[in-house]
Amino acid sequence: MAAKKLRRAQLSQEMCERLSRYQITTCQDFLCLSLLELMKVTGQSYYEVQKLLCKVSRACAPKMQTAYEMKLRKSVNPSSAFLSTTLHSLDRVLHGGVPCGSLTEITSPPGCGKTQFCIMLSVLATLPVSMGGLDGAVIYIDTESAFSAERLIEIAANRFPTYYDSDEKLLCMTRSIHLYRELTCCSVLKRIMSLEEEIILKKVKLVIIDSVASVVRKEFDTKLQGNLAERSNFLNRGASVLKYLAEEFSIPVILTNQITTALSSGPGLRADLVSPDDDLSLSEGSSVSGKRDSGYVTAALGNTWSHSVNTRLILQYHDLPTRQLLVAKSPVAPFSTFFYTIEKSGLILQGLEAAS
Repeated sequence: MAAKKLRRAQLSQEMCERLSRYQITTCQDFLCLSLLELMKVTGQSYYEVQKLLCKVSRACAPKMQTAYEMKLRKSVNPSSAFLSTTLHSLDRVLHGGVPCGSLTEITSPPGCGKTQFCIMLSVLATLPVSMGGLDGAVIYIDTESAFSAERLIEIAANRFPTYYDSDEKLLCMTRSIHLYRELTCCSVLKRIMSLEEEIILKKVKLVIIDSVASVVRKEFDTKLQGNLAERSNFLNRGASVLKYLAEEFSIPVILTNQITTALSSGPGLRADLVSPDDDLSLSEGSSVSGKRDSGYVTAALGNTWSHSVNTRLILQYHDLPTRQLLVAKSPVAPFSTFFYTIEKSGLILQGLEAAS
């Protein structure tokens, strides 16, 4: 909440402009200053500065609400609580789809369809509410240069041929997808910090970052002293702002992640997330102590990050061309498994669709 822009804290336009000249743009920037510093930058008296502090503090303080109020708000307007994936069995398990107001992570090895899923969800968010969409724009932050406008149009045209029955409608949909290519941690964080105003101006209903792990793993070698702390700081700052944006605007935020190798002594829980064609399956090896270590594949970015995301979906290989989707973490859904293929229309569930 401290990341809220001052102009949304009910300060006058003149005061916001004055503060911005000192690079004071958020509630956090304002509240970190001493009374004397605030008197200097605002030109106000001690008494007036205290009133400003109270106003800004109230604006960024989390609002108390009862469980009844939360339930009532979702029941009155169910479309604002979830973004339907149109994968009906998955939507049933998730109580409606990808939850609004929280962070959802999609993790997998390369080639399982993370970006395909994100592109499909981008199409869905632009649809009218009557069709299960959010009737809004999408901000898509691409860190791997993997986004394809051609694929976006192909999914839309094949998944909703009746609705997108003309080139004009398809082009109108593409104008609602705002793509940013950010290739460094610094540029990604800078973009995240600027999202609040864009969400308001462009009526954004979905934010996607594909992927967080790509830039983090390229820039931070955790074996080097100090890098782990810097990486954690970057992830914590980014996750904090994204959580605030998701909650403040009641929108889903979707983040993609990669997989990593972990080693544990003795028998370990192994998730076979790698491609059948890749020689990445982890066999037991000897440790320095001579004991046998078992390796397993898990989501990258560590435990701190895993606690930041509210929902985690894992995509993995099964029997080509079939892949598997796991609901690995959710506040409302049990652990569930689905099988899917990737078609011209995006992800399509197969067979009985679920086996818990």
